[in-house]
Amino acid sequence: MLGRTEAEKLLKAHGQAHVLCGFDGLAKEQQEGLLKQVEELDFDELALAGQEEHAVHGELSPMGAVSIADIEKRRSELEAAGRKVLAEGKVAALLLAGGMGTRLGSDRPKGELNVGETRTLYLFECLINNLQAVVKECGTTIPLYIMTSEKNDADTRAFFKEHDFFGYPETAVHFFVQQMAAAVNYDGKLLMEGPGRLATSPNGNGGWFSSLKRAGYLEEIHRVGIEWINIFAVDNPLQKICDPVFVGATVLSGAESGSKVIRKNSPDEKLGVLCHDDGRPSIIEYYDMTQEMQTLKNPDGSLAYAFGVILNYLFRVDALERIVDRKLPVHVVEKKIPYMDEKGQLVKPEKENGYKFETLVVDMIRMMNDTLAFEVVREKEFAPIKNLHGRDSLDSSRELMKKNGIRL
Repeated sequence: MLGRTEAEKLLKAHGQAHVLCGFDGLAKEQQEGLLKQVEELDFDELALAGQEEHAVHGELSPMGAVSIADIEKRRSELEAAGRKVLAEGKVAALLLAGGMGTRLGSDRPKGELNVGETRTLYLFECLINNLQAVVKECGTTIPLYIMTSEKNDADTRAFFKEHDFFGYPETAVHFFVQQMAAAVNYDGKLLMEGPGRLATSPNGNGGWFSSLKRAGYLEEIHRVGIEWINIFAVDNPLQKICDPVFVGATVLSGAESGSKVIRKNSPDEKLGVLCHDDGRPSIIEYYDMTQEMQTLKNPDGSLAYAFGVILNYLFRVDALERIVDRKLPVHVVEKKIPYMDEKGQLVKPEKENGYKFETLVVDMIRMMNDTLAFEVVREKEFAPIKNLHGRDSLDSSRELMKKNGIRL
């Protein structure tokens, strides 16, 4: 481990000497913890603070999708193929659950949100119910990996234990902790969240596979014969997990990844859109699209850049292993970051006060040789909860859940 002297030299060289202020007054465990954090710092990443983010693209062109109509014509074939792969135990589910419910007014894990109105119904519970439906359909238990963060790992594990894993076999559920990234203020200075502790946050959903590998689960995945992993977000209670039709379509296509997509409601809808970038699959964010791209139309009048991703992907394990050691682009995000001030008091800012550094799963798609864009019915599979009210909120999600027959 990095020693005190080495850490001091390293921090001074990067203008971060303040990190060791009060070091001698810390308990031994705190000193060791801080030195370990310093050793793991990526100073090249920290140097990106304040830089405006611009994605680097080559020649972009639209990407079509297997449409809802196409899927319906082949539903029996695709579903049978997917059920077979699932029944053979070749597919695992992976829940991205490292986030907190801060924007929803909670300091608890986001998955603990109660979406019910007349009864208690948690986000985690909704997702387990969706997975259980496939388990009953295919007659086999699907391994479920849950990525937490340092901030919510203990609470998430305790919550599942308290609720008896919502009826899912406890032996099939595996938790692991997402890697963290340090945060800085607007001057690029590292923030402290407490004595001997750098302010950190989850390093974005792009780190899920490297974190899974780091936790030692890759050996188990190979041992039990898992060939595909379906990753999904915690905030969408309507999404189908390990959907046999999606699995079957991806496997039969020969692609090494699959991406569930919805058709955009309008040219300027704020969704990342699947496209080709120098002939390879890519996702262009809405803010990087030109007006011409947004409004470009096919001969039949439909939007050319039409299909937005919903953070539900299927990846072949061997393709993930091929890219696991490649460095993903780092996205610099302005956030409200709690920190310890000069008087040792914890400050919870009311507005953005610094930068966090994240990697995103959309950049993993760019590293795939191909991806199958698989269109789903928006009203049946896309009800994200980003806010309490308004667009993509608890209110709008509840309305869609009720329309899909879910008792709240």
